[in-house]
Amino acid sequence: MKRDEVKVMAIGAAGDERVEVPQALDPAALRVLGNTYRLLALTLVFSGAIAAVSAALRLPYPGLLLTLGGYFGLLFLVYRLQNSAYGLLAVFALTGFMGYTLGPLLSAYLAVPGGAGMVATALGTTGVSFAGLSWYATREGALDTRRFSGFLVVGIITAFCLGLAAYFFAMPALALAVSGMFVLLMAGMIMFQTQEIVRGGETNYILATVTLYVALYNLFASLLHLLGAFGGEE
Repeated sequence: MKRDEVKVMAIGAAGDERVEVPQALDPAALRVLGNTYRLLALTLVFSGAIAAVSAALRLPYPGLLLTLGGYFGLLFLVYRLQNSAYGLLAVFALTGFMGYTLGPLLSAYLAVPGGAGMVATALGTTGVSFAGLSWYATREGALDTRRFSGFLVVGIITAFCLGLAAYFFAMPALALAVSGMFVLLMAGMIMFQTQEIVRGGETNYILATVTLYVALYNLFASLLHLLGAFGGEE
């Protein structure tokens, strides 16, 4: 999430609009991109380690309200400290907390037959998708995701509200549909944020890192949910 809260694109309403992305990136944009990828790699390793420990120790899931409170509270802290050295600490606090909340989910999947394969498939698909979407977003003639940010804002808010409804009213079919929505929305978010960096629209690598991390987290969790459902485990 960024200053305008989202960077997303409406999948399926692409049209023919294209964006010209220069082959040679501006040095400032290239520096932001490099810093973003370095910090993203560190946060993914850190978050993954926390998730592994949480899963190994079978730590309890903190609950939806505490998870949302912790997430939005730490996200607010990141935005407050985005131009400070303490912003890096806030980023690791946020990604560490999200890694902890992922641990119980991984533990549940690993406990069922074929669960390890589902986790590996979701992880691999997330990695390949990120690489492919990032590469495409920087190509000359790539889709201009700025035109669809409004659709993605609405999509994310709608998916979030539907997800809450599915949780509180115990509607597994709706929860599955929401996971499908998030896969598309997070793909759009990755493309949008990448183009914002290479075109100079995003100059703060801390915010860019958080946006990409959240997109990857939700993409992985949504893919895992879909794999579990179609694998007959949910």
